[in-house]
Amino acid sequence: MNIKEYFARISYKGPQECLDLETLTAILQHHIRSVPFEGLSIHCGESIKLDLEPIYDKIVKQNRGGWCMENNHLLFWVFQTMGYDISLLGAYVFNPLQDTYGKDMNHLLLKVVMDDKVYIVDGGFGIAYQIWQPMELVSGKDQPQAPGIFRFTEDNGVWYFDKLKRKQHIIDADNPCSDSPKDMTCKKVFSFTLQPQTIDEFRLINKYLQTASDSLFVNKSICSLQTTSGFQVLIGWTFTEVTYNYKDNIDLVKITTLTDEEVDKMLQERFNIRLDKKLVPINTRLTPVLF
Repeated sequence: MNIKEYFARISYKGPQECLDLETLTAILQHHIRSVPFEGLSIHCGESIKLDLEPIYDKIVKQNRGGWCMENNHLLFWVFQTMGYDISLLGAYVFNPLQDTYGKDMNHLLLKVVMDDKVYIVDGGFGIAYQIWQPMELVSGKDQPQAPGIFRFTEDNGVWYFDKLKRKQHIIDADNPCSDSPKDMTCKKVFSFTLQPQTIDEFRLINKYLQTASDSLFVNKSICSLQTTSGFQVLIGWTFTEVTYNYKDNIDLVKITTLTDEEVDKMLQERFNIRLDKKLVPINTRLTPVLF
């Protein structure tokens, strides 16, 4: 594995010796705008592995993306190789159907310590809850970013991560009635503790999320990528493009339904992904997406 090859993959040409917040932020932003958050392997008959070399080969060599455990494990290696004080954390994603946080640790996070401050780095949540900047771990402090206002809250050693979303102006070609502002309130995203983890702690959930009938990633073929103005996501045959804060504290959401042929073309043209095996798109409506 070669860190210079990784930097070429994400088109990062900035400093590599400066272990500061500016460099950390720049690499994170290049990563989330170059490496898709995706679970397409599940729907191509491929398995998702957590070891660094297969992840590096998939993301860097094959120009693919990955889900949180792949993206953040790779970023962990990158920042550790550079010399940052970094560790792995585990989080529990909020389930809106059950109105509670998951009972299993199902999201990988990164903790970076710099200048006596703790930052949370996450390059693998994707879609609307992807942070664009490392967040200082301070309870109750609103931290505005382009995607919206994020906030950590601590209670008895447990940290909660929320996002205050803007209103959305939705334009759906198949449903013209949806073309109206929609109010979005504060959304719960995940909870976590500061207990350090190893990648081995995620192997069971990594397998479960690829095979369980109630897994979001089994029920939906997802590929998303952050852009300079928002994000784009392909779920099944539905392509959605979001422009953050396009006017008056409102996000613009454009929805398009594709054919099977258009799905492959969209992956190539908008996500720069060319799959070796045939993708079988799926979008089971009963499974919610944090969007």
